[in-house]
Amino acid sequence: MGMETPFMNSSSSERVYKYLNTIIFLDITMMAIVNVISGKIIQISIFTLSAASLCIPVTYIFGDIFTEVYGYRQARRATWILLLSTMVTAVVFQLAAWLPPAPGFVGNDAYSLVLKQVPRIVIGAWTALFAGQFINDFVLAKMKVLTSGKYLWMRTIGSTMAGQAVDTACFYVIALYTIIPTGLLLHSIVSAWVLKVMIEVLMTPITYYAIGTLKRAENEDYYDKNTNFNPLILKISE
Repeated sequence: MGMETPFMNSSSSERVYKYLNTIIFLDITMMAIVNVISGKIIQISIFTLSAASLCIPVTYIFGDIFTEVYGYRQARRATWILLLSTMVTAVVFQLAAWLPPAPGFVGNDAYSLVLKQVPRIVIGAWTALFAGQFINDFVLAKMKVLTSGKYLWMRTIGSTMAGQAVDTACFYVIALYTIIPTGLLLHSIVSAWVLKVMIEVLMTPITYYAIGTLKRAENEDYYDKNTNFNPLILKISE
């Protein structure tokens, strides 16, 4: 299942892409959904996990697309945009929950229950996004160079296993430690991680199609051979 393409490997800071900003927009939309549903713990068969776990793997596919097609620097830019957008969302949600309800509005308690941001959950989500996404992108970029662009399935699944392990552990430990029993916490972490990786495996054909289509459309297949992988750099060019 190797994928080698003769596309350009130009500096990502010199290119203007047709679909990059659209994908970033879709990624932000998915994360906005995650922000609303992350507080609900659900049971699916033997898996106990946050409802957000069903959406987060999709964001990692976006991360795979950013790194595989456009390179780590564009993926880093997308991650920072995503992180900043979640911060704005959290502030607005908190403001909406704090504002006094109008007389006669009977749904305020339920509305606030969903939108009110628990600080440790917000911090957990931000930490998980920052650490997990950058590890995912780093592993994918390094594996692409090491495999000379072959075995895309190995790169996407391997990077997801690493990134989601960090993402899931960070979120659950920071957000839910001492709130739910330790045994349930550990079970939730393992369950969420396994389910996310399984979803990544199942969605591999879709990932292949999306990446292949974008590489052809953008005439780009970036290799991070001389990239500075410092996640704190905010600009594209280095």
